[in-house]
Amino acid sequence: MDRIDAMQAFVTVADLQGFAPAARKLGLSPSGVTRLIAALEDRLGARLLQRTTRSLTLTDTGARYLERARQILSDVEEAESAAEGERTRPGGRLTVSAPNGFGRLHVSPVMTAYLKRYPDVSADLRLSDRMINLVEEGVDLAVRIGHLPDSTLVARHVGEMRRIVVGSKDYLKRRGEPKTPEAIANHDTIHFGAMTAAPDWRFAAEGREIRVSSTPRFTSNSADAAIQYAEAGGGLTRVLAYQAADSLKAGRLRIVLAEFEQPALPIHIVYPTSRLLSAKVRTFIDLVTETVDWRFG
Repeated sequence: MDRIDAMQAFVTVADLQGFAPAARKLGLSPSGVTRLIAALEDRLGARLLQRTTRSLTLTDTGARYLERARQILSDVEEAESAAEGERTRPGGRLTVSAPNGFGRLHVSPVMTAYLKRYPDVSADLRLSDRMINLVEEGVDLAVRIGHLPDSTLVARHVGEMRRIVVGSKDYLKRRGEPKTPEAIANHDTIHFGAMTAAPDWRFAAEGREIRVSSTPRFTSNSADAAIQYAEAGGGLTRVLAYQAADSLKAGRLRIVLAEFEQPALPIHIVYPTSRLLSAKVRTFIDLVTETVDWRFG
């Protein structure tokens, strides 16, 4: 027995003073309504209705229960309406995770536009380069760059990112531009990434992977530091395209070995489930796909 269905049947019978009219309103058979009321009385261990062939009246217990049942059903309806409203109208708090640099430069402006568009939403933007657990840390969605491991998360493809090798014009004029990945061995290199990661650079040619090892002249876990040293003529560095975008646009750096780049990395928005997706998550994804171009190619 569903207690809410039985409670609704009881209230309807009491309001309409009969099983037949209650059955018509609820879309059930009179016998179905009778079974619901009987099951409810069995569960409570008390009679709620006095039934004769000509009349239907509430017992004292039934009268008291009717008042509480009305309030409970009203509360359930209010809760359902609120939940439905959250699913159709953005509201509440939206928590978004993104990589440090990309989040600062590209996700933060989207968040600003989103909050202007949806004043009933408050937001929390968490910038971190570590892979977080969305459910455990209470995050609604995350922006991730790179191939995704198998998981239960739903992923929405929203862009792509090249990995590029860059150097300053002065450095390339002084040392020459490498024409093949293997030529990097004769160049000064700047390693950006996890401090424990091997400084191998990976390229692709004719469907095969090429790995090039070098001894970096400078190593940093900061893309900004690596790019600044490259701009100063310190050597070649390999970064994500967005990290060097301003330097390339200003002419402080140039891309080399573009024809040997590996396929671009995908950019995804990931979230725990697509079933009954909340309005705040759905509208954030819509804003990204409608207003920004995250194809860094």
